[in-house]
Amino acid sequence: MSIKKPRPFTYQFLDEGPSLLLELTNATQQTLKRVEILTIFLKNEETTVAGPAQVHIRFDSVERILPAEKSVFSHTTLINGQVTKDDRQQLSRLQGVEGAPNPYILDISWQDTEGRTRFQRIPVGH
Repeated sequence: MSIKKPRPFTYQFLDEGPSLLLELTNATQQTLKRVEILTIFLKNEETTVAGPAQVHIRFDSVERILPAEKSVFSHTTLINGQVTKDDRQQLSRLQGVEGAPNPYILDISWQDTEGRTRFQRIPVGH
């Protein structure tokens, strides 16, 4: 018998012309505080590149998300330690492709109304 835990967050990517943005929705009836997404390190696209990930995406935290509220997370993309302005291609790697595995995880943490830290993992990407 499998017991499924409720999933407090749903997500979607918003296509805003030159930008691609991540939106989380609070699917609970509680205010969630100090919402953070851990940095995502993307796999190197070139198979000849060995070593640490060249690309990573760092999301800004959000102080609170009210019940049923949506929040867009701003982010910074770094390639080889340098901030890049043209990050649409990198963020699009977090969008799912039907039938493809999801190699990345949105690791989300927040505090509930009682001040306890909670976590949710959402598989994403292609």
